[in-house]
Amino acid sequence: MTISVGVIGVGAMGLGIARSLVRGGFATFGRDVDPSRETLARASGVQVMTSSGRLASQADVSIVVVVDAMQIERVLEGRDGLLMALGPGKLVLLCSTIAPGDAERFAARIGETGALVLDAPISGGPARAEAATMSIMLAGSREALALAEPVLAAISAKRFVLGERYGDAARAKLVNNLMAGIHLMAGAEALALAQRLGLDPRTMFALISASSGQSWIFEDRMARALADDYEPRAAAHVLTKDLTLANEAAAAVGIDLPLGAVARDLLRATCEGGWRLEDDAAALKYYRRRFGE
Repeated sequence: MTISVGVIGVGAMGLGIARSLVRGGFATFGRDVDPSRETLARASGVQVMTSSGRLASQADVSIVVVVDAMQIERVLEGRDGLLMALGPGKLVLLCSTIAPGDAERFAARIGETGALVLDAPISGGPARAEAATMSIMLAGSREALALAEPVLAAISAKRFVLGERYGDAARAKLVNNLMAGIHLMAGAEALALAQRLGLDPRTMFALISASSGQSWIFEDRMARALADDYEPRAAAHVLTKDLTLANEAAAAVGIDLPLGAVARDLLRATCEGGWRLEDDAAALKYYRRRFGE
């Protein structure tokens, strides 16, 4: 039986997911509040729908890939919202990076319709979404996981099942993004220091990438920064939001994050410096300004 899949939010990650589904032979539907993103989706073989509800009425599986919990709320609610079209036999994947409590709350509301749901944040960036090699963290019932497996196999290379408790995949994603944010700011700081010391930044980039200071996010983001390419694959405000959520999750269990709090504050400063909508590689711009370059 052919599974039909809808992607709500065909942005940086969602468009790659939709294209992977089209390549995989799925009947693929799409929806975005930005008409230019819908145009790109349509050109890729995605059937664009006029609302989340209409998308869900056509799709067996609805993948929600929007920025935050507020946007998920808008997707779910309203006369043409997702909830109005859900019921038994439907499945929703919540792929946004959100607070664990929000993941639990949304899963409960979707479950009230009789539909299945997976807490399913994603990682890897637009290039991996396009190549169907991204990672997915998963929490939900075995029934939902089994139903989702053909779709998950078409859009990802690695899948990590955290258990059946909604919110655990969201927790795992925040832990991962905490590391990513710390590594990003550390890498930008180191490269800016190298320049301030009179070292060639490209030589230092190659050296660090081949040595103990290496990290994936350093190589990915600083390569773009050195090419003066700040087109937002992952906008600075998004990672700032993720680190804010990670610090809030820590506070909820009575601890603080010494490195995490600093990384969050540095990302906030990057946004406040005028680079909120640029790629988070703009962390290097923040340090260059700070160091007087």
